[in-house]
Formats: sequence, structure tokens, C-alpha cells
Amino acid sequence: MKFVRFEQATGARGIGLVDDDAIRAIPGRTDLLPLIELGTDALMTAGAEALRSGPVVEVGAVRLLSPIATPPTFRDFYAFEQHVKAGRSWRGLEMEPLWYEIPVFYFSNPYAFRGEGDVPMTPGARKFDFELEVAAIVGATGSDLTAAEGEEAIVGYAVLNDWSGRDIQQREMTLSMGPVKGKDTSTSLGPYLVTKDELEPYRTVTGFDRTMTLRVNGVEYSRANWADVYYSFGEMVAYASRGAEVRPGDVIGSGTCGTGCILELSRTRSEEEYPWLKAGDEVVAAIEGLGELRSRVVAAPTPPSFRA
Repeated sequence: MKFVRFEQATGARGIGLVDDDAIRAIPGRTDLLPLIELGTDALMTAGAEALRSGPVVEVGAVRLLSPIATPPTFRDFYAFEQHVKAGRSWRGLEMEPLWYEIPVFYFSNPYAFRGEGDVPMTPGARKFDFELEVAAIVGATGSDLTAAEGEEAIVGYAVLNDWSGRDIQQREMTLSMGPVKGKDTSTSLGPYLVTKDELEPYRTVTGFDRTMTLRVNGVEYSRANWADVYYSFGEMVAYASRGAEVRPGDVIGSGTCGTGCILELSRTRSEEEYPWLKAGDEVVAAIEGLGELRSRVVAAPTPPSFRA
């Protein structure tokens, strides 16, 4: 099933299930999170009922929002080897053996999630970038999970675009605290939450045989395959749950796929061929079976000084 959260021209919001070229609305609800918290069975039952008798909403008459308005947490991992190797290579570094032992992640801003449409740039950034990723959405509470239990805890998947102000990020990371303001202005998720049963025919050892692409103004920048991920989402969820809890609605990002950002492309190919994003650019992140997430980059207002 493909669940969506949408906004109509009147400003009214709702959720529903994609049914060919229409949405079958689930009456009385405006966010998927409360349904996910009730459990996978409740979510699937609500979807089945919507298919039978839900009011019809035309897809072309609405804007698709992030399926979850505000995830409880957002953990972003670093799980595609090609991207990690490229990043270390341009810094003159060999691959770190520890990367093959633990699936590292950082926490980012759950308040910055958005669906299709405008994406504000990081304030002050001159090197604005996309990151093409897959997201898993947790559907059950758990701690100290095994990889199999982590896989079982996932309710579905979505396209994720983790926008980055690279010059801001690089400056901040000299202080050894990880990405901070360079990452937390915008995170795009959607256009659907696709339940994991739809992907089962394509399962591989660590991922799914599904092509990932990204286009800027109609030009393909990125192409990869989800199956190339080194750590499975079951392993990522299990690691996240060590000595802690994962909860329904938590978003787990895969990290950038190979060729999945301008930072990698500009270093391995050329900055002239892959210029940094600017206001007005259209960015379309797509994953087979998960849909196309369309975004338009817009300039950010200049914030006031944070100093007293």
C-alpha cells in the first residue's frame, strides 16, 4: 500500500491511500503517525477500508506533504560504501576499517520535514546540495533488537532527500561535533510511505533491487541501486536500538547512495559539470517503487545575528 499525507487548495489536510490516479481519503485523520502508533495491522486495516469506501481526492488537486508531519526522531546513517570511499579518497584517506564493523549515524532535526514543493536553502550557504537516500519508517517500539527484529519493526519506506549547506557544514565540522546548522533547515520525505510488502519481490541480502536516480532541471545527476547498501535497514534499526528505544514514526535514513550528492560528483568529476544548487532549481529524487519526490529550491531569508 502507498499512504500519503496531502494538502488541498483550501488548506485542508488529510491522509489517504493511493488508488491508481486518485487518493482514497481516510476520514478524520490528518497525519499518519497516530495510525502507525496503533500498529501495522491498524494501518493496513485503515488502508483497506479506504480502498473500499474512502472519499476520492484527485492527486493532481493536492500537494503531497511529508507522510509524517514531525517524526519522533530522525537518525541518518552512512551505509553506502561507494559514497564513503569517495568521500575519504578526495581527502587523501584510506577506507576506515571500523566503518565495516559499526553502522554509524547522527541525529538530525525532526521539525524540518517537508514533502513535495519548495525547499528553503540553508541560511548563508553558497554550496547547497541534495543527498539521495532511502528512508525506513519504524512501526513498533523496541530496544536491544536483533537485525531480524529490527527488520520486523519497519512498517515501510520512502524517498529521502537530506539537503545540505556544504560550506556551512564543513566550517562547523572543524569543531568535531558533526553536522549542525548545515543540515537542519530542510529534509524532504515522500511522496508516499510504501509498506514493505510491496518491495518483497525485489529483496536482496542487504536491500532491494530498486534503481535510485536524481535529476536537476531535467538532467540526471545520480544513479545507484538500493541493493548496493552495505548495512541492511534491519541492522541499522538494531544498532539504533542498542541501549535505547526506537519508536513508531522514527525515520531511519540510509545515508547518501553512490553518486548521490553534488559534493561527491564535484570531487570525482567536476564542479563545472555539477554546479551547486541555486534558487529556482527543480530537483527530482526517485526510487523505483517509492515514487518521485519533486522539490524546488528557494532562497532562505537572512536571519538576524545570534550574538547578543
